[in-house]
Parts: sequence; C-alpha cells; structure tokens
Amino acid sequence: MLTISDEELVNRMRFDNPWWGSGAIPQDVSAYPERDYFAPFLDLVRQRQLRRAVVLMGPRRVGKTIMMQQAIKHLLAAGADKQNLLFISLDTPLFSGLPLEKLLQVYLGSYGGAPGDRTIFFDEIQYLKDWEVHLKSLVDSYRDIKFVVSGSAAAALSRGSRESGAGRFTEFLLPPLTFAEFLRLTGHPLATVMGETDLIDRIGELNAAFVDYLNYGGYPELALSEEAKRNPARYIGQDIVEKVLLRDLPSLYGISDVQELQHLFKVLAFNTGQEVSLEGLSKSSRVAKNTLRRYIEYLEAAFLVRTVERIDINAQRFQRNHYFKVYLTNPCLRAALFGPVRADDDIMGAMVETAIFAQWFHDAKAKDHLRYARDKEGEIDIVSVQFGEPAWIVEIKWTDRFFERPGDLGYLRKFAAKHARSLNWPAPSPNIVITTRQKTGDISFDIVPMHFEPAAFYCLKVGRNAANAAAQQVEFDLLPPAAPDEGDGQEELPF
Repeated sequence: MLTISDEELVNRMRFDNPWWGSGAIPQDVSAYPERDYFAPFLDLVRQRQLRRAVVLMGPRRVGKTIMMQQAIKHLLAAGADKQNLLFISLDTPLFSGLPLEKLLQVYLGSYGGAPGDRTIFFDEIQYLKDWEVHLKSLVDSYRDIKFVVSGSAAAALSRGSRESGAGRFTEFLLPPLTFAEFLRLTGHPLATVMGETDLIDRIGELNAAFVDYLNYGGYPELALSEEAKRNPARYIGQDIVEKVLLRDLPSLYGISDVQELQHLFKVLAFNTGQEVSLEGLSKSSRVAKNTLRRYIEYLEAAFLVRTVERIDINAQRFQRNHYFKVYLTNPCLRAALFGPVRADDDIMGAMVETAIFAQWFHDAKAKDHLRYARDKEGEIDIVSVQFGEPAWIVEIKWTDRFFERPGDLGYLRKFAAKHARSLNWPAPSPNIVITTRQKTGDISFDIVPMHFEPAAFYCLKVGRNAANAAAQQVEFDLLPPAAPDEGDGQEELPF
C-alpha cells in the first residue's frame, strides 16, 4: 500500500502557502473586505505573552478562512518572516487524519532552525478526531509558536475547547453578517451615517436596505456577488445548507438518516420566529421526539438555528417547558429556501424578528439571558433576564399600528408594570422598546413608559454594538487565565 511521503506533504504546504515564494497573499484575498470582527481577531493572533491558541468558530461561508489569511497579510506587512507563517486546511485529503504534531514536524524539518516567532493556522479543525487534545499538546510543547485554528461546528468546538483547553484556548466567534456590516460591505450610503436623527430621517431608504439584508445579507459572498443574488437558492442551498446537513453533521455525529434531518431543518426554517413544541414538531416533521432533541442540538452546533426559552409573566421558567422558539441564525436562509420576501408580505413580521434576534446571537452569552414571555394573554418577543429579573424588554413589530394605538399592548404593559423596579422606570431612557416600521417617539400609557423606534434602525444599532462587544471581550480574554471551570460547558436545550 502506498503511503504519503513527507515530500508530498511539503509540496502541498508550498501550494497552500504561496507567500513563501512571492511574499504576498493571493490577490483575491487581499481584495476581500475585512469584517468588523477582524481587528479584535487580529489582536488575539498577535498576542504572544499568554500561551494560548485561538479557536475561531462560526458557520460555513462567513469568512473564517479569508480572515485567517488576512491575518497572515497583516503579519507579513508588520515584518514577519514569510516562512514563519503556515496555513494548513485539514479538509485537504492529503492532510486528512494526520496528527497536528506530524504536520508541524514535517514543516519544521523542511525549513529547519528553532521555531522562533512562528504562527501556525489550522483550518477546519473539527475534521481531526480529538483535535482539542492534539492542540493542547502543541500549545504546551511549542511555547514559541502561536496556534490559530478554525472550524464550522461552533458548539462542538466550544465544548472541546472548554473541556480540554481551559487556560490554553481562547474562543472567538465569527457570526453571519450584521445589518451594519451588510451596509458597509455593499457600500451603501447609510453605512457611514451615525446619527440617530439622520438615519430616521431616511427611514424609507434604510427600510429598503433592510429588506435586502433579509434576503441576501447574511453571508459576505452572497452580499457582494450579483450572480449569487440572482440564484440564492443554489448558493445557500448547495454551498451552505446541503454541505452542513449532508456532510458536516453526519460525519461529526454519525447521523444516518440525512433526509430526516433535512426535512426537520426545512420545517424549522419555515417556522422561524414561531413558537413550537416537541409534540408539534414531531407531527410536522415525522421525527420521534428523542431524535428531535438530538437533531436540534446538531443544528445549533452547526450554527443554523438557535432555540429560545419561554418564561411566564413572573419571568420564571416553566417547570415543564413544552414550548420554545426556534430562530434561524440568519434570515436569508429562509428567503433562499422559500423565496425572497417583500416589505408588505405577511411573513415580514417573523423575518424582522429573526433578523433582530440574529444580531443578538452575535453575543456568545445571549443564550444565557435572552428569553421570550408568553401566556394566554399575549407575548413579549425579547426579555433579557439577568439575576432572575427582567432588565429590558423588546416587542418586535413591523407596523406603526401600536405607536398609534399603544393601548393594544395590553400584555406588555401588564408585564412591565409587574417588573417596574427591575425595568427601572420611570427613567429618561426606558428599557421598554417597541419597534415599528417608520415611527419614532416616547409614549407613556397607563404610566408605563414605552420607547418606539423603527425595526431597521434598532437592528442596525444592535449590529453595530456587536463588533464593539467582541472587541471588549478580546480585551478581557487577553487577561491572565482564570481557574478552569468545573462545569462541562454544555448548554441545556429549553425542553
């Protein structure tokens, strides 16, 4: 049987690292715009005082590979030796299944000398079994080398990094595009407008861009390619969804019935933003309840959906939580699967809600505090529960009706009145927000202070804050490591 030689491995490394010869990154990478998340990511890559590997996580096609190569470009520009920068994709058949240390030794043996200030990038790390054990060993053994890895199975990577890499790995989440990034990457004139008054004065223009974002905005390549926009079903269906459902999840979790998984995902995508139950999903998807639990965990691991827990009017979880909400992590997934949406379509309410939740999902800790409240009297779309009490609430609407008739928000007013202390009202900036289509203003009804603002503006504001939050998290991550968490790092589904 033929075996792969070290020379073949080195030849492939030379092919994947063209800057070893030219000293430059390929033009297509250089011309690609940088994400808002790039600067804090580069800070982690450059940081060498703490001995930590960077684990870059996120769904397919959000720009992880490009961002790693853009980091190499910046390191080269800063004077790094071109042969001290190695990029390896573990998705490459030649490298498949090989231990990380084997690949590193082949590289070091080919170029000789001490490791020095080398930076090693391993792409698609999830395809290596027990990757976290391999990576921790490298971090401990090669103290002068900075290791950066990426992968598309966010939850699986996160669990592995917390269990085996405590104090050795720093996680960095790269989500789909925010609305703010979509405007900037597409060169929209509103991308540089920062003032609230200026944006709301141009709300018609902002709303038109918002509808485009719902249809095409989640992935950089889709947002920037007119060809992809003409056929988003093919781009998203084949290049993203099918690769995840047919390849990534089956290989990572041993799923045998991929058609069953596909059918469930389409049911969830069609019902994004809706309350569902295991019983109802089981009937709609024809999947057994126990299997449903696992599939939803897998879809969350692939960053395709997120679940949100239901609470009652007392902001307490139900003892038996039969109901929950499922959101696509990117609204354009639904548009690609079932057709683009228009501003006046009935589905716009759910799409707007999905888009706003998608901005909040950029916060890695959002699952810990975001809930929705519901009983027979009504519903509140977003409740931030902190220290057991609501800190702020948002009711998401794509209509101006409630601005003109705030008395119709009976359940919201009842909920707010019950939690007036924790919601901190009356106050100059109430923590009670209702989105509209165009209207803006502050209204007090039954002494409950309510702030109304357009959904597109609110979505833009939350998205802009997301990158700032990521930068602040990086500053925190650059502090000396805390003691390892004794928990298992696993998130509990709301059912």
